Amino acid sequence: MLFAALTWQVADHGPLRTLDERLGRALAAAGDIPSGLAEFFADLGNTVVALPVLLVVMVWTGWRGRQRWQRGKRWEREREGEQRGADATDGPAPVRWWLPPLAAGLALAAVPALVVPLKLWLARPGPPQMGGGAHDGFYPSGHGATAAVAYGVAALLLTRGRSRSRMQMRVQMRLLMVMRIDSDSDSDSDVNARRGAPAAAVALPLAVALLNVGVGIGLARRGYHWPLDVLGSWCLAGVLLAVWCAVCDRWAGGGGRAARHGACDGAGPGRT
Repeated sequence: MLFAALTWQVADHGPLRTLDERLGRALAAAGDIPSGLAEFFADLGNTVVALPVLLVVMVWTGWRGRQRWQRGKRWEREREGEQRGADATDGPAPVRWWLPPLAAGLALAAVPALVVPLKLWLARPGPPQMGGGAHDGFYPSGHGATAAVAYGVAALLLTRGRSRSRMQMRVQMRLLMVMRIDSDSDSDSDVNARRGAPAAAVALPLAVALLNVGVGIGLARRGYHWPLDVLGSWCLAGVLLAVWCAVCDRWAGGGGRAARHGACDGAGPGRT
């Protein structure tokens, strides 16, 4: 909805576009933000920088996901004899460990497929610093969308992997407690797993958000884009990240009734 409103204002030369261009000129002329620092952050939205970062995270999380899948299969085989009487529907759903990294790459690939047609359609002129360019078409910002999607989905891949590892550990501990195997030590390990919900789960998304704010300010400060160009690209990136989350939650698997019940709360057998 916000993206549609911003696009309408840009296309219709509305009052918000006028205010945006005033703000853009003021930011470009601001001496409080060092030009070199602004250039550094603006360059973080370049595909040459963002793509290798995402590729490294994709490879790492894919490798870790495959390792978790292999450990889970071995653990299931070890417990197979003890759970033969269980209902088959209680088992975990098939794990597609390769889906989140693949979907992350496709999300980044979708950025130019969405941004370029919008730029050609709206043909918004750039800031005065870009007056020497031979083209129009600055809304939405490709650099802003690239940074938001690449670093955003990289953070989601990392935090998703950690949360799934903790959930898998808790499920296994629950089942071991049900079977009364080393119940005391398992309970302590489970508590430690809960306390180990790392601050990185909060710090990493916050760092990515601040980084993208820096990219946006850098693009406006250097006169590469108007502020609304950046804001529109963030809205577009938000849609792509939401689609990525929906796809992974729906099809990546790894759940199942037993897993969902095991991760629900901290109450073990015999607790109230």
